[in-house]
Amino acid sequence: MRAERILALIALCAAALTASAQGYPWKPIRIVVGFPPGGGNDIVARLVGAKMQEAWGQPVVIDNKPGANSIIATEFVAKSAPDGYTLLVNATGGMSVNPVLYSKLPYDSLRDFVAVSMIGKFPLVLAVNPSLPVNSVQELIAYAKTNPGKLNYSAGSTAFQVATEMFKQMSGTDIRHIPYKGSVQAINAVISGDVQMTIVDSPPALPHVKAKQLKGLAVTSATRAAPAPDIPTLSESGVPGYEMNLWIGAFAPAGTPGDIAAKLTNEVMRIVKLPDIREKLAAMGVEPVGDTSEQLARTIRNEIARYGPVVKAANIRAD
Repeated sequence: MRAERILALIALCAAALTASAQGYPWKPIRIVVGFPPGGGNDIVARLVGAKMQEAWGQPVVIDNKPGANSIIATEFVAKSAPDGYTLLVNATGGMSVNPVLYSKLPYDSLRDFVAVSMIGKFPLVLAVNPSLPVNSVQELIAYAKTNPGKLNYSAGSTAFQVATEMFKQMSGTDIRHIPYKGSVQAINAVISGDVQMTIVDSPPALPHVKAKQLKGLAVTSATRAAPAPDIPTLSESGVPGYEMNLWIGAFAPAGTPGDIAAKLTNEVMRIVKLPDIREKLAAMGVEPVGDTSEQLARTIRNEIARYGPVVKAANIRAD
């Protein structure tokens, strides 16, 4: 068994070196997303993938592998060949929240990946079904306290669950968690009335707020979001001090050759600076970032340290 592992490691190293020597990229690239099509991660991955394909002349395929709070997709990429042809687009939930939410994970956010670059960051939106008789966060809190345990919230990822549990903890409310596979499903559950509220990423939520299919009560950032300036922050709406921004970033498996990793980082940074991409991201409520590998890795380390106590205090466990 030991000999087989050594041979497998040699084969992986040889594949990585060959890919690097032959000039990257020379074949199609797959970007894996841990959520269904239509959510924030998927939309951003497709924007970046299209620009990569345009610049490099190789097909870039988006591969959606939803389920288990992005663990399925993240583990898949962690165990993929480190040759730059299987990449991951993941977010705060998968890389910073899962490590403090699960007692056992089949991957390590820092050890098993090369952080390529943070693509963008964004607030979440607290939205309710229009039929719910509340028009502000304070009214929602009052309604929840008057009807303890009768409200349900949908969450399409662990990050959204932590965000909502933080809201419950800071507002003293009792609202039941109902898990969903992704943002689109969580939003549809509120629209259909299966649940009454959600705290979800702004890109897929804001169009429904504008169409009045959802009632947007607040955003989770410290300041109001540019695409929805009429929606107040949670902090100014009766939950002082509440702040949570999420991010979407690109990753490669650990062991990816340094020159390929650097090329990927430079490409994402270039794409994020493009005027049409910045415009599309801004329209979705996403602030373009395009930082370095070291900066993204530092963000993950800091968030794991910060979210751990929050999860422990709220007694949130996913397993």
